[in-house]
Amino acid sequence: MSLALIFPGQGSQVVGMGRALAASDARADAAFATADEVLGFSLSGLMRDGPEHELTATQNAQPAILAHSVAVLRTIEDQMGPVAYAAGHSLGEFSAHVAAGTLRYEDALAVVRLRGELMFAAGQKRSGTMAAILGLSDEEVEAVCTEVDAGTCVPANFNASGQVVVSGDIAGVEQGMERATDAGARRVVRLNVSGAFHSPLMEPAVDGLRDKLQSIEFQDPAYPVFSNVTASPVTSGSEARQLMVEQLTSAVRWSASVAAMVEAGADRFLELGPGSVLCGLNRRNAKGVPCRSIGDTEDLATSVDGA
Repeated sequence: MSLALIFPGQGSQVVGMGRALAASDARADAAFATADEVLGFSLSGLMRDGPEHELTATQNAQPAILAHSVAVLRTIEDQMGPVAYAAGHSLGEFSAHVAAGTLRYEDALAVVRLRGELMFAAGQKRSGTMAAILGLSDEEVEAVCTEVDAGTCVPANFNASGQVVVSGDIAGVEQGMERATDAGARRVVRLNVSGAFHSPLMEPAVDGLRDKLQSIEFQDPAYPVFSNVTASPVTSGSEARQLMVEQLTSAVRWSASVAAMVEAGADRFLELGPGSVLCGLNRRNAKGVPCRSIGDTEDLATSVDGA
Protein backbone atom coordinates (compact mmCIF):
# COMPACT_ATOMS: atom_id res chain seq x y z
CA MET A 1 0.00 0.00 0.00
CA SER A 2 1.20 3.53 -0.81
CA LEU A 3 0.20 6.14 1.75
CA ALA A 4 -0.04 9.84 0.87
CA LEU A 5 -0.24 12.49 3.58
CA ILE A 6 -2.17 15.68 2.83
CA PHE A 7 -2.18 18.83 4.93
CA PRO A 8 -4.82 21.60 5.02
CA GLY A 9 -4.23 25.31 4.52
CA GLN A 10 -5.57 28.54 5.91
CA GLY A 11 -9.29 28.59 6.59
CA SER A 12 -9.27 25.29 8.49
CA GLN A 13 -8.56 26.92 11.84
CA VAL A 14 -11.20 26.81 14.58
CA VAL A 15 -11.20 27.85 18.23
CA GLY A 16 -10.61 24.77 20.36
CA MET A 17 -8.35 23.08 17.83
CA GLY A 18 -5.93 20.66 19.44
CA ARG A 19 -7.30 21.05 22.97
CA ALA A 20 -8.24 17.40 23.48
CA LEU A 21 -5.21 16.18 21.56
CA ALA A 22 -2.78 18.09 23.80
CA ALA A 23 -4.56 16.89 26.92
CA SER A 24 -4.38 13.24 25.90
CA ASP A 25 -0.95 12.90 24.27
CA ALA A 26 2.38 14.24 25.52
CA ARG A 27 3.83 14.31 21.99
CA ALA A 28 1.09 16.62 20.80
CA ASP A 29 1.42 18.79 23.88
CA ALA A 30 5.16 19.08 23.23
CA ALA A 31 4.53 20.19 19.63
CA PHE A 32 2.26 22.99 20.86
CA ALA A 33 4.76 23.97 23.56
CA THR A 34 7.47 24.24 20.91
CA ALA A 35 5.29 26.59 18.90
CA ASP A 36 4.77 28.81 21.95
CA GLU A 37 8.51 28.91 22.62
CA VAL A 38 9.55 29.63 19.02
CA LEU A 39 6.95 32.34 18.46
CA GLY A 40 7.31 33.98 21.87
CA PHE A 41 3.63 33.96 22.80
CA SER A 42 0.95 31.42 23.69
CA LEU A 43 -0.18 30.27 20.28
CA SER A 44 -1.58 27.15 21.94
CA GLY A 45 -3.70 29.33 24.22
CA LEU A 46 -5.03 31.25 21.24
CA MET A 47 -5.83 27.99 19.48
CA ARG A 48 -7.55 26.62 22.56
CA ASP A 49 -9.48 29.66 23.75
CA GLY A 50 -9.52 32.26 20.97
CA PRO A 51 -10.78 34.90 20.45
CA GLU A 52 -11.77 33.79 16.97
CA HIS A 53 -10.90 37.07 15.23
CA GLU A 54 -7.32 36.82 16.49
CA LEU A 55 -6.96 33.16 15.55
CA THR A 56 -8.30 33.92 12.06
CA ALA A 57 -5.70 36.66 11.47
CA THR A 58 -3.36 35.42 8.76
CA GLN A 59 -0.20 35.71 10.85
CA ASN A 60 -1.78 33.56 13.59
CA ALA A 61 -3.85 31.13 11.54
CA GLN A 62 -0.87 29.94 9.50
CA PRO A 63 1.37 28.83 12.40
CA ALA A 64 -1.68 27.49 14.26
CA ILE A 65 -2.61 25.15 11.43
CA LEU A 66 1.01 24.09 10.98
CA ALA A 67 1.34 23.37 14.71
CA HIS A 68 -1.89 21.39 14.76
CA SER A 69 -0.90 19.32 11.73
CA VAL A 70 2.51 18.53 13.23
CA ALA A 71 0.94 17.67 16.60
CA VAL A 72 -1.32 15.13 14.88
CA LEU A 73 1.63 13.77 12.91
CA ARG A 74 3.71 13.29 16.06
CA THR A 75 0.83 11.42 17.67
CA ILE A 76 0.36 8.88 14.88
CA GLU A 77 3.71 8.59 13.09
CA ASP A 78 4.71 5.43 14.95
CA GLN A 79 1.61 3.59 13.75
CA MET A 80 0.95 4.89 10.24
CA GLY A 81 3.69 2.93 8.48
CA PRO A 82 5.81 4.04 5.52
CA VAL A 83 4.81 7.22 3.69
CA ALA A 84 5.12 7.29 -0.11
CA TYR A 85 4.08 10.89 -0.90
CA ALA A 86 2.88 14.11 0.67
CA ALA A 87 1.30 17.39 -0.36
CA GLY A 88 -0.23 20.38 1.35
CA HIS A 89 -2.70 23.01 0.23
CA SER A 90 -0.97 26.42 0.20
CA LEU A 91 0.26 26.86 3.80
CA GLY A 92 -0.12 23.08 4.16
CA GLU A 93 2.84 22.60 1.84
CA PHE A 94 5.08 23.74 4.70
CA SER A 95 3.48 21.11 6.95
CA ALA A 96 4.14 18.49 4.27
CA HIS A 97 7.81 19.44 4.12
CA VAL A 98 8.12 19.24 7.90
CA ALA A 99 6.64 15.74 7.73
CA ALA A 100 9.12 14.77 5.00
CA GLY A 101 12.07 16.21 6.91
CA THR A 102 12.82 18.97 4.42
CA LEU A 103 12.35 21.62 7.10
CA ARG A 104 12.82 21.60 10.85
CA TYR A 105 9.53 22.20 12.61
CA GLU A 106 11.02 25.13 14.52
CA ASP A 107 12.18 26.78 11.30
CA ALA A 108 8.83 26.21 9.62
CA LEU A 109 7.00 27.88 12.50
CA ALA A 110 9.11 31.02 12.17
CA VAL A 111 8.74 31.02 8.40
CA VAL A 112 4.97 30.68 8.30
CA ARG A 113 4.53 33.33 10.99
CA LEU A 114 6.55 35.72 8.81
CA ARG A 115 4.75 34.52 5.68
CA GLY A 116 1.42 35.41 7.27
CA GLU A 117 2.70 38.84 8.29
CA LEU A 118 4.07 39.51 4.82
CA MET A 119 0.88 38.37 3.11
CA PHE A 120 -1.25 40.52 5.40
CA ALA A 121 0.99 43.53 4.75
CA ALA A 122 0.75 42.96 0.99
CA GLY A 123 -3.03 42.92 1.32
CA GLN A 124 -2.93 46.21 3.19
CA LYS A 125 -0.68 47.77 0.57
CA ARG A 126 -3.04 46.88 -2.26
CA SER A 127 -6.54 45.78 -1.38
CA GLY A 128 -7.61 42.51 -2.89
CA THR A 129 -10.09 39.71 -2.50
CA MET A 130 -10.92 36.18 -3.63
CA ALA A 131 -14.03 34.37 -4.85
CA ALA A 132 -15.03 30.74 -5.27
CA ILE A 133 -16.55 29.81 -8.61
CA LEU A 134 -18.58 26.62 -8.62
CA GLY A 135 -19.85 24.75 -11.63
CA LEU A 136 -17.37 25.87 -14.30
CA SER A 137 -14.40 23.88 -15.57
CA ASP A 138 -10.83 25.01 -15.01
CA GLU A 139 -10.65 26.10 -18.64
CA GLU A 140 -13.89 28.06 -18.40
CA VAL A 141 -12.65 29.93 -15.32
CA GLU A 142 -9.35 30.69 -17.03
CA ALA A 143 -11.29 32.07 -19.99
CA VAL A 144 -13.41 34.23 -17.68
CA CYS A 145 -10.27 35.67 -16.11
CA THR A 146 -8.76 36.57 -19.49
CA GLU A 147 -11.92 38.56 -20.29
CA VAL A 148 -11.63 40.73 -17.16
CA ASP A 149 -10.46 44.24 -18.03
CA ALA A 150 -11.45 46.15 -14.87
CA GLY A 151 -8.41 44.96 -12.89
CA THR A 152 -6.54 41.81 -11.88
CA CYS A 153 -8.41 38.51 -11.71
CA VAL A 154 -6.50 35.22 -11.91
CA PRO A 155 -7.15 31.60 -10.95
CA ALA A 156 -5.69 31.06 -7.47
CA ASN A 157 -6.83 27.60 -6.33
CA PHE A 158 -7.74 24.75 -8.65
CA ASN A 159 -9.36 22.79 -5.83
CA ALA A 160 -11.45 20.19 -7.65
CA SER A 161 -13.47 19.70 -10.79
CA GLY A 162 -16.03 22.49 -10.79
CA GLN A 163 -14.45 24.36 -7.88
CA VAL A 164 -11.93 27.10 -8.67
CA VAL A 165 -11.03 30.14 -6.56
CA VAL A 166 -10.04 33.39 -8.29
CA SER A 167 -7.98 36.19 -6.80
CA GLY A 168 -7.12 39.79 -7.57
CA ASP A 169 -8.00 43.38 -6.84
CA ILE A 170 -11.57 44.13 -5.85
CA ALA A 171 -12.69 45.59 -9.17
CA GLY A 172 -11.18 42.72 -11.14
CA VAL A 173 -12.64 39.97 -8.97
CA GLU A 174 -16.07 41.58 -8.90
CA GLN A 175 -16.10 41.74 -12.68
CA GLY A 176 -14.84 38.15 -12.80
CA MET A 177 -17.72 37.07 -10.58
CA GLU A 178 -20.21 38.74 -12.89
CA ARG A 179 -18.67 37.16 -15.98
CA ALA A 180 -18.57 33.74 -14.32
CA THR A 181 -22.27 34.03 -13.55
CA ASP A 182 -22.95 34.99 -17.16
CA ALA A 183 -20.87 31.99 -18.27
CA GLY A 184 -23.16 29.63 -16.35
CA ALA A 185 -21.50 29.20 -12.96
CA ARG A 186 -23.79 27.39 -10.54
CA ARG A 187 -22.67 29.61 -7.67
CA VAL A 188 -20.19 32.45 -7.11
CA VAL A 189 -19.12 33.28 -3.55
CA ARG A 190 -16.92 36.14 -2.39
CA LEU A 191 -14.52 34.93 0.31
CA ASN A 192 -13.73 36.66 3.59
CA VAL A 193 -9.97 37.06 3.22
CA SER A 194 -7.45 39.81 3.98
CA GLY A 195 -5.80 39.86 0.58
CA ALA A 196 -5.53 38.46 -2.93
CA PHE A 197 -3.56 35.34 -2.09
CA HIS A 198 -1.81 33.39 -4.87
CA SER A 199 -2.00 36.33 -7.25
CA PRO A 200 0.38 39.05 -8.50
CA LEU A 201 -0.86 41.26 -5.64
CA MET A 202 1.28 39.16 -3.29
CA GLU A 203 4.46 40.27 -5.06
CA PRO A 204 5.43 42.66 -2.20
CA ALA A 205 5.76 39.59 0.08
CA VAL A 206 8.17 37.71 -2.18
CA ASP A 207 11.51 39.26 -1.24
CA GLY A 208 10.94 38.95 2.50
CA LEU A 209 9.94 35.30 2.24
CA ARG A 210 12.84 34.51 -0.10
CA ASP A 211 15.33 36.10 2.30
CA LYS A 212 13.93 34.14 5.24
CA LEU A 213 14.01 30.84 3.36
CA GLN A 214 17.59 31.47 2.29
CA SER A 215 18.58 31.83 5.93
CA ILE A 216 17.44 28.34 6.98
CA GLU A 217 18.61 24.86 6.09
CA PHE A 218 16.68 22.65 3.69
CA GLN A 219 17.23 18.90 3.45
CA ASP A 220 16.16 16.64 0.61
CA PRO A 221 12.73 15.27 1.56
CA ALA A 222 12.52 11.67 2.73
CA TYR A 223 9.74 11.11 0.18
CA PRO A 224 8.39 13.21 -2.70
CA VAL A 225 6.31 16.24 -1.78
CA PHE A 226 4.07 17.35 -4.63
CA SER A 227 4.36 21.07 -5.35
CA ASN A 228 1.38 23.43 -5.49
CA VAL A 229 3.07 25.31 -8.31
CA THR A 230 3.93 22.41 -10.61
CA ALA A 231 1.75 19.52 -9.34
CA SER A 232 4.97 17.48 -9.66
CA PRO A 233 7.08 15.67 -7.07
CA VAL A 234 9.82 17.65 -5.34
CA THR A 235 12.80 15.57 -4.27
CA SER A 236 15.46 18.17 -3.43
CA GLY A 237 15.62 20.80 -0.72
CA SER A 238 16.84 23.49 -3.10
CA GLU A 239 13.85 22.97 -5.39
CA ALA A 240 11.49 23.02 -2.41
CA ARG A 241 12.92 26.37 -1.26
CA GLN A 242 12.44 27.98 -4.68
CA LEU A 243 8.93 26.66 -5.19
CA MET A 244 7.81 27.88 -1.77
CA VAL A 245 8.69 31.40 -2.91
CA GLU A 246 6.94 30.99 -6.26
CA GLN A 247 3.87 29.63 -4.50
CA LEU A 248 3.04 33.08 -3.10
CA THR A 249 2.05 34.46 -6.50
CA SER A 250 1.16 31.21 -8.31
CA ALA A 251 -2.03 29.20 -8.43
CA VAL A 252 -2.42 26.19 -6.14
CA ARG A 253 -2.81 23.22 -8.51
CA TRP A 254 -4.41 21.02 -5.90
CA SER A 255 -6.64 18.77 -8.01
CA ALA A 256 -3.73 18.05 -10.36
CA SER A 257 -1.42 17.32 -7.40
CA VAL A 258 -3.81 14.73 -5.96
CA ALA A 259 -4.33 13.17 -9.39
CA ALA A 260 -0.56 12.97 -9.84
CA MET A 261 -0.15 11.18 -6.51
CA VAL A 262 -2.83 8.67 -7.48
CA GLU A 263 -1.14 8.18 -10.84
CA ALA A 264 2.16 7.60 -9.01
CA GLY A 265 0.53 4.85 -6.95
CA ALA A 266 -1.06 6.45 -3.87
CA ASP A 267 -3.89 4.17 -2.77
CA ARG A 268 -4.90 5.80 0.52
CA PHE A 269 -4.76 9.31 1.95
CA LEU A 270 -4.51 10.70 5.46
CA GLU A 271 -5.44 14.35 6.02
CA LEU A 272 -3.60 15.58 9.10
CA GLY A 273 -4.80 18.79 10.75
CA PRO A 274 -8.00 20.65 11.56
CA GLY A 275 -11.10 19.90 9.52
CA SER A 276 -11.74 17.54 6.63
CA VAL A 277 -11.80 19.85 3.62
CA LEU A 278 -9.19 17.96 1.65
CA CYS A 279 -10.84 14.56 2.10
CA GLY A 280 -14.04 16.25 0.94
CA LEU A 281 -12.28 17.43 -2.21
CA ASN A 282 -10.85 13.94 -2.70
CA ARG A 283 -14.34 12.65 -3.34
CA ARG A 284 -13.87 14.32 -6.73
CA ASN A 285 -10.09 14.41 -7.00
CA ALA A 286 -9.43 10.77 -6.10
CA LYS A 287 -12.71 8.90 -6.52
CA GLY A 288 -12.72 5.52 -4.84
CA VAL A 289 -9.41 6.05 -3.04
CA PRO A 290 -9.82 5.93 0.78
CA CYS A 291 -9.20 9.21 2.60
CA ARG A 292 -9.36 9.72 6.34
CA SER A 293 -9.13 13.00 8.26
CA ILE A 294 -7.33 12.99 11.60
CA GLY A 295 -7.56 16.14 13.67
CA ASP A 296 -8.17 15.21 17.30
CA THR A 297 -8.50 12.39 19.77
CA GLU A 298 -11.84 11.10 18.52
CA ASP A 299 -10.29 10.60 15.09
CA LEU A 300 -7.69 8.28 16.60
CA ALA A 301 -10.25 5.77 17.88
CA THR A 302 -9.74 3.42 14.94
CA SER A 303 -6.51 2.15 13.47
CA VAL A 304 -4.58 4.54 11.24
CA ASP A 305 -4.02 1.60 8.92
CA GLY A 306 -7.75 1.62 8.22
CA ALA A 307 -7.57 4.85 6.23
